[in-house]
Amino acid sequence: MESQNLADFPRPVHHRIPNFKGSYLACQNIRDLEVFARMQEVKVDPDKPLEGVRLLALQSKKTLLVPTPRLRTGLFNKITPPPGATKDILRKCATSQGVRNYSTPVGLDSRVLVDLVVVGSVAVSEKGWRIGKGEGYADLEYAMMVSMGAVSQGTPVVTIVHDCQVIDIPEALLEDHDLTVDYILTPTRVIATGCERPKPTGILWCKISCEVMGKIPILRSLRYRERQAGKDVSLQDEPRHLLGTGSQQPPPLSTVRRPQDPHQPESCSGQGEDGPSNTVYIGNLPRDARVSELKKALRELGAVPQRLTWQGPKRRAFLHYKAPTSAQQAVSCLQGLRLGAATLKVALARQQKAGDETGSRADEPYPDCHSAVSDL
Repeated sequence: MESQNLADFPRPVHHRIPNFKGSYLACQNIRDLEVFARMQEVKVDPDKPLEGVRLLALQSKKTLLVPTPRLRTGLFNKITPPPGATKDILRKCATSQGVRNYSTPVGLDSRVLVDLVVVGSVAVSEKGWRIGKGEGYADLEYAMMVSMGAVSQGTPVVTIVHDCQVIDIPEALLEDHDLTVDYILTPTRVIATGCERPKPTGILWCKISCEVMGKIPILRSLRYRERQAGKDVSLQDEPRHLLGTGSQQPPPLSTVRRPQDPHQPESCSGQGEDGPSNTVYIGNLPRDARVSELKKALRELGAVPQRLTWQGPKRRAFLHYKAPTSAQQAVSCLQGLRLGAATLKVALARQQKAGDETGSRADEPYPDCHSAVSDL
């Protein structure tokens, strides 16, 4: 694509899903698919050549979900244009910058049902075999959506490529975790692959390394859930003696029980006068919850704080981390955390104002706070 000048910005196209000249034309072809016309909830990857599909979804007033970059802060975000958005604003919403500025996170308990999945590809065959850029994020995203009940075997998968990216791919290269596609759109063609190879049926934990687990907090949340459900969640390179206890054994947690509420931040954003918060608020604890249960869950999810303040009678706790970045990672990691039948509320705590000695008590973080990850 580079040698024949078929590539478009950003260049060079090596080590990425390549953008190509005519990508917007290829994206327009999705309007000819009945599955696009009748679907309401569409998940589109953030790759540059798929920008045209994201714009069409917004213009058609469909719900647009976009995965977070490298899944660092969750699975995907919902793009929400401002009321009365013009066509120019919608174009901005469809770009990578718009995804950052006009999105809200979608939690594990959001009960999202994705009607259509659009992925980028490096190469694809007319039979529906697909090759990505080799990092496996599209395959993992799909498997995670299966695990949270967002997609099924009948959910159509579309990819958009240049004509030169449609090539023969030996089926021997495919593995069980590889995602196949049902439709291929190019600037000149609409290809229905008729692919009958089953799509991934969930996360293959034996293919996941400890390194990948450390990079993707939401993956740790899903693993915790599946372990609680009795599934085998053994990792690719996890030492056998650690199975069932998480990937590592942190030092014991100290617990502080306070008769009064600790001071909370003035702003739900986690940014107060003294800087970003390094404390995480946990709410909606079951009335019969024990601190040992929460500690166990934190260890298994790899979100162990330096100190834990337990306020069981008030159905809440506070996790104190060494740095704000650790607190932010913990908020992402604890998405959808459950104790018993209760889904916990998780948010960055509000930072106490400097010099505030009133001892005033704070309420729970606002439910519409961007830091909150439950009830989204």
